[in-house]
Formats: sequence, C-alpha cells, structure tokens
Amino acid sequence: MKKTLLLILILLFGSGLLIAQNPADEAYIKAMTVQDNCERVKLLKDFIDKYAGKGSQYENYAYAYLSLTPCPSKSLQESLNYGEKALSVGGLDALIKASVLIFLANNYVSQGQNLDKAKNYANQLIEIGKTEKTKEGANLDQWNKIIAAGYFILGSAAEKAKDIPGAVEAYLTAYTMSKDSKIMISVRKMGKSFADEKNYTEAEKVYRAIYNLTKDPNDAALLGNLLVKEGKNDEALGFLKEAYSKKKSGELAFSIAVILAKKAQSDPSLVNDAIRYSLEAAFQANPNSEQAMKMAEGLFFTMNKELKYNDTVLAIQNKAKELEELTQIFNERFGNKSEEELSEKDKKKMQDMLAEIEGMKAEIEKLKKQQETAIAKFNQLIEETKKRLGVK
Repeated sequence: MKKTLLLILILLFGSGLLIAQNPADEAYIKAMTVQDNCERVKLLKDFIDKYAGKGSQYENYAYAYLSLTPCPSKSLQESLNYGEKALSVGGLDALIKASVLIFLANNYVSQGQNLDKAKNYANQLIEIGKTEKTKEGANLDQWNKIIAAGYFILGSAAEKAKDIPGAVEAYLTAYTMSKDSKIMISVRKMGKSFADEKNYTEAEKVYRAIYNLTKDPNDAALLGNLLVKEGKNDEALGFLKEAYSKKKSGELAFSIAVILAKKAQSDPSLVNDAIRYSLEAAFQANPNSEQAMKMAEGLFFTMNKELKYNDTVLAIQNKAKELEELTQIFNERFGNKSEEELSEKDKKKMQDMLAEIEGMKAEIEKLKKQQETAIAKFNQLIEETKKRLGVK
C-alpha cells in the first residue's frame, strides 16, 4: 500500500539569521537565497565541491538541503545519499534533522528496501519529537505531528514486512498523536483489503483495533458486518445496534433485522424486535427496502402466535370451499324446482341447507374480520414506524 504522510516541513535556513563571515558562508547564503530550486541545488553542489571538509559551519546544512530540495535534474538516489551524508556529518538543528529523517525513512519504505534503517530513523524521529516538545516555548502541535510521522513510518515499514499487528498499532498511535483522519483512512483500507481477500481473521484484528480507538459508529458498523461474515452473529448484533443507535441507516437496520429474524426462529421473544428493525429498514433508503417490508410482513403474520393469522387464512379457505360445495349441492337439488314441486320433506331439507349456508357465510365474515384486525395492527406498526423515523 503506497502512502504519503502529509507533514508540512518548515525548512529553516539554519538557526537564526544567516551571517556571512567568510567566502564559504557567502557561497552558502547565495545558494539558499535563490528562488529557483534547481539553481539552488547547483549552487549547493558547487559549495560542497569547493568547501566540503574544510570546516564550514554550513556543510551539514548544505547536504540536508541538497537532500530535501526537489529538482528534476537530481535523482532520488542522489537525494538519499545527500541525506545520509547530512546525518553522518551531524550538528543539524532538530527540525532540519527531523525533515531529513522523514525524507529518508519514507523513501526507504516506499522502495521496500532498508526497512531496518527506515525503522531506526523513525524511532530517532520519535525521540527527537519527545525531547523537543518538552522544551520551553516548544510548538507542541508541530512536534506531536513529527512524532506521529515517526509512528506512521513504523506502521508503513511493518506493513511492508507483513507485520499486521505491528502496523496497526503504529498507525493508531500515529493517529492518537496527530488526529489526522488520513491515517485512519489508510488503516481502514488495510482492513478492507483483508476483507476483500476473505481473510476475515486479519480484517477483524484491524477493524477491532480501529473501533477500540475511535468508538465511531461507522467503525462499529464495519466490525459488526465483518463479524456477520464470520458467523459471529451475537457479537455482531451488539456492534450493529450500537452503530444504529448513533447513526441510523436503512442498511444497518436491515442487517440487524436479518440477524434477529434468524434468532427468532428459536427464540420467539425476539420477533417484535425483528419486525421493528425490518420496518425501519423498509422506510429508510437502502437497496433492500422492499425485501425488508416482505420480511416484516412474514414475521408479523406468520410468527405472531396471538394473531393466528395463518390459521385464520386457512380456515377462510376451507370454509369457502365448503360453502362452494354446499351451494353447488343446493343448486343441483333445488335450483330448477319451484316450491310447488317440493314435498314437505324437501322443503324442510331446503330450509336446513339454506340455514347452513347462511351460517357458513357468517363464519367466513367473522374470520375475515379477524384477518382485517390483524392487517390493521400491522398497518398501525407501519404508521408508528413512519412517525418514529419522521417519514411521511
């Protein structure tokens, strides 16, 4: 994973004012006061060629700025060599040394080479920051960011070395120091990469570490959904509910509803909760809103033991069939006959059958009212859900 730590490096022209005391100083000051980067690089190289090893007070800074000053005609390897030389000569002020350490360590990590050296420089960077921030008048924010840069580089090096726990720990420490959201984006990408590869064990470690630090609802949702993929539904439910309580969304509600619906198969006490989340998923934007409504209907009408909705529907169907059959028999027996053609016995039979038909109709109407009552209760839940969500 390629990373760039966005840290503003304040490149100082030495400590305090540059005062020319001799030709070497004049040559250095001339180089540092030109505006064009490549011209500065040329003049600094001339300075090194002429005055290196002759006791100039600016030799170390010349190497440092040759390393840090961008110019197309200067190769990366040259810049790295100049940076190493600046460190070996020593005597740099803390901020310039920190800038050189960041430049060298970042590039070594990017190349995937000299990782041990990169980690060494990162640790030096951290120590410099810790020391400098305690000094009177220190810019705490600046030095905290430099310390964070050190931990970020340690994280990058660990990631290159496939040391995921070490990488996550270092990245999160960097975030704690700087509160730079870009760092968390990098860590989340690392977790997503594992999840995409179906390496859920490593992804869980990353997401859990992130959540433990941020307690952010988005991170709780990421962890919860990952735990679902691992089949850890009980724990997933806790994280998803926490995320939903802080930041409602249709997708979260649907994820919760699916888990509860499965659990309700063996624990009927969860049916009402499953219905609630299903309806909330149905009335919030998400690609599963239609499925959520069907799930709510299924749970309400099939698993609500008090309603006995399925029994009612079946009873209506059976009674309707019986009524149809009885009506057919009645029509076949009496449909084409006038009352004068019927014997007293037939008349009594006809009256009995008519009474039975009316009785069946009454039973069906009663069952239909029970059915309508159940539907009304479900519609009431819908209205309550809309009101709760502020949906019209």
